[in-house]
Amino acid sequence: MEKNPWKTKAITTPYENPWIKVEAHDVLNPAGNPGVYGKVHFKNKALGIIPIDKDNNTWLVGQYRYPLDVYSWEIPMGGGPIEEDVLESAKRELKEETGLIAKDWKCIMKIHTSNSVTDEEGFVYLAQDLIQSDIEPEETEVLAIKRVPFEEVISMVMNGEITDGISIAGILKVARLLGL
Repeated sequence: MEKNPWKTKAITTPYENPWIKVEAHDVLNPAGNPGVYGKVHFKNKALGIIPIDKDNNTWLVGQYRYPLDVYSWEIPMGGGPIEEDVLESAKRELKEETGLIAKDWKCIMKIHTSNSVTDEEGFVYLAQDLIQSDIEPEETEVLAIKRVPFEEVISMVMNGEITDGISIAGILKVARLLGL
């Protein structure tokens, strides 16, 4: 069934900031009963980048994630304005977080990050032919950066050391693309 079985009666916005808008949808569910459906609208596209050097190393970024109250190792990632070219946003994020500039870029996936509560779209890029320069983190970022053999990163996913969804999906996709 590709037709939307939900009926929207009204939408209100109880909260909004520069990054997200929370909407409350007054709905009739597929059975025709009234309800409220919450939706988080992201004002940026999610971007993940997996840089791979000639020796099959990659870079991970470690940072404290406030909503989870945990320290997290992830692929370089960030947000790009919806109206901005996704590749240009990805290039900026890779440079900001790792100092890397890549000559070869390939979009390897589009991902919906949590499609039961948000309309956020994510994109993951494979970046190769790398040049190292200086990092340019944003003021909200206190980052640790480490270069890791890609096969070790796959093990980190399989052992539960990497838990970020975009990172996991991107790493496993690159593993398949590289035949690992």
